[in-house]
Amino acid sequence: MPMSKPTEHKSVQARILKYAQEIGWTFVSQSEAEQRRGFDPSGASPRDKAKNASRFFTDTLFEKVKDFNPKFKDSKEELMRKLNLPLPTIAGNKDFLQHLQGEKTFFSKEENREFNLILINYEEPGKNVYEVTEEYYLFNGQNANREDVVFLINGIPVLVIECKNATKDEAIALGIDQIRRYHRETPEFFCPEQIFTATESIGFSYGVTWNLIKRNIFNWKEEEIGNLEAKVKSFCGRQNILDCLKKFIIFAEQNEELNKYILAQQMNPVICINIPLQKVLKTIQHCPCFMAWLQMSF
Repeated sequence: MPMSKPTEHKSVQARILKYAQEIGWTFVSQSEAEQRRGFDPSGASPRDKAKNASRFFTDTLFEKVKDFNPKFKDSKEELMRKLNLPLPTIAGNKDFLQHLQGEKTFFSKEENREFNLILINYEEPGKNVYEVTEEYYLFNGQNANREDVVFLINGIPVLVIECKNATKDEAIALGIDQIRRYHRETPEFFCPEQIFTATESIGFSYGVTWNLIKRNIFNWKEEEIGNLEAKVKSFCGRQNILDCLKKFIIFAEQNEELNKYILAQQMNPVICINIPLQKVLKTIQHCPCFMAWLQMSF
């Protein structure tokens, strides 16, 4: 009897989930994730079950918001309305990154003033909830797609990994094409999600959502070539993802078009040049010279 070819899950996906758990991400099964997102178990089809589901683990998100923001008195429903306001566009993704970075505010009636809304605790990382799940399904009323592996911080999906079989030709390119298709068909995925990767267990390509131009997709460098465990554990390290969300993603406009970039040389520990760029980014993002530098660099 001929040996069956390994599936995506057996060859890559299960290993990623295993390595993620070994570096502190808690695994959430597909069924539990769907329950926490509010899937309707009585639905006749996956689309019926998912049609009113949240993109977030709503209870976890609400609890962490209350924990990090003692003055926040709004209901869970009001919080979800606030976080669902950004549109599934690059502009909406920029708005959501500002949420993740603690730059958005809420109004306290008690204090009669605005406070920064903290969704992620960067100062005390151990107080965040780090989870990883698989087969993350979304139906937007027209199209449905399922992401292979999704990493969530405090119930918010921030990183997606598309897994491909190493036996397929151009496997990583196929994975990136799939992410491009998700952007077209179910852009709601990429309102909160900021980072993507694609791997077939040997290569490990990464970039930011809303920018899938080839020159802006990078290979994660590890000294040991082809070592998936080392790549997952370094790239998906909790502090690395926090640093990426807080420091290494930028938006810039050129010719009235909004663009998104990742500071790959800063993020990758093997090729890191350790220049303190973040302090000056906000003042030069609209500078033509800066945009020209970005185009040459990326």
